[in-house]
Amino acid sequence: MFTLEIDDHVYLKVLDLQDAPAIFALIQNSKAHLRPWLPWADATNKLEDTEAFIRTSMQDFGSNSGLHAGIWHKGQAAGVIGFHQFDWTNKSATIGYWLGEAFCGKGLMTKAGHALLKLAFDYYHLERVELRAATENKASQAVAERLGFTKEGVIRHAEVVGGARHNHVVYGLLKKEWQANTPR
Repeated sequence: MFTLEIDDHVYLKVLDLQDAPAIFALIQNSKAHLRPWLPWADATNKLEDTEAFIRTSMQDFGSNSGLHAGIWHKGQAAGVIGFHQFDWTNKSATIGYWLGEAFCGKGLMTKAGHALLKLAFDYYHLERVELRAATENKASQAVAERLGFTKEGVIRHAEVVGGARHNHVVYGLLKKEWQANTPR
């Protein structure tokens, strides 16, 4: 499977079924942290739930319609980042990500996001990447801003999580902006 080394301690690896136990354990240990933002957190209650997600991710990767990678830090599963779906007609994708609670505050998501954006613009030749974060999720918004995304607006009542409706801040990053602000 595809692996992308970021530094001596961090790498991204396209998810496969052997990753399921580590990702499942990470979700279970971080439920309270993930629950406010991710609708699937409470629905992931058995290993088979994570295996089903990974199977879908593998199919998406195989059909070139999406990419989900585990974020690994010092050999441990730290989170997941990926493109939910590629829109090849418009050369765009939407990025999503999460980290286990124990791995927050270490700069891992910024590193992983940078690596995924490099892949988006330099390998896949996308023209635009979009990112959405709940208006209350300041940590996710901070990642978007560190990565150079532009805040484009707010979508009201965009998602229901735990019975609560969340508005989403929509961020966009264009290839030309990435190229202008990223050292080559």
